[in-house]
Amino acid sequence: MTRDREEPRRLEVCVETVTDALVAEAGGAARLELCTALAVGGVTPSPGLLHETLAAVRIPIVVLTRPRRGDFLYDAADFAVLERDVRYARDAGAAGVATGVLTRDGRIDVERCKALVAAAAPLSVTFHRAFDLARDQDEALDALVALGFERVLTSGGAADVERGAEALRRLVARAGAAITVMPGGGVRSSNADELLRTTGARELHASASTDRASAMESAPTAPALGSAQAADERVRRVTSIEEVRALAAALADADS
Repeated sequence: MTRDREEPRRLEVCVETVTDALVAEAGGAARLELCTALAVGGVTPSPGLLHETLAAVRIPIVVLTRPRRGDFLYDAADFAVLERDVRYARDAGAAGVATGVLTRDGRIDVERCKALVAAAAPLSVTFHRAFDLARDQDEALDALVALGFERVLTSGGAADVERGAEALRRLVARAGAAITVMPGGGVRSSNADELLRTTGARELHASASTDRASAMESAPTAPALGSAQAADERVRRVTSIEEVRALAAALADADS
C-alpha cells in the first residue's frame, strides 16, 4: 500500500491500563498499543481492559495479540488462541492489531501470518518485535510487505533503538512507502530527535513510563508475588504525561 510521505509523524504509546491510556492521550499520543505484562515484552490484554479502554479514549487503539511470553514459534493450540484474539480485537472495535509468528528457522511464518491478516481485516496490522528475532531482516521486511502488513515495530534487531539505529535507517530506506518501519525499544525523549534524524522514521513507539511507589500501606518487606524474578510489588510502571508530551514535541519539531 502506498502512503503519503508528507503525513505528520506519529507517536504510538504502549499502555497497560485505562489510566495510562488516558494519560497518553492527554499527553499527545496519536495512537495506543494496548497490552498487559510489559515487563515480559507484553501479552494480549484481557477483554475487560480492552473494552474499558476503548470506551475511555478517542485515539486509535492497536491491540497486541501475543498468547504467551517467550519465543514466537507457536504450536497449534497457541495459534488457535492467537487467531481468536485477533478476531476478538477486530469485533470489539480496535483500530488494529500487532501480531506475528516466526518459523523454527527464524523466518516469517507466511501461511500463519496470512491467516492473521485475513482474521484482522479490514483493520491495519503491525508486525511486532518478533521481527527482531528474524534471521534476515531484509527478507523478513519483503515478506511483510507482500503479506499486507501496514507497519513493523523493531529496534533494528539490537537490544535497543540506539544500538540498532543504523539497521533502522537501512530498513526505513528499504521500506520506502510500502510499509512503515516504526522504531521501538528504548525510545525516550532524550534520544528521539537524534533517532528521527538518523533513521528517517515517520513514527515512534514508546512506553513513556516511570516508576511510581504503591500507595498501599503494606509491610515494606512484603515479598514479590510469583516467581523469584517478579517485579517488586511495591513499585509499578505508569505512563508519564511529561514524557509523552516531550516525545510528541520531538515529532512535531521534526515536521516543522
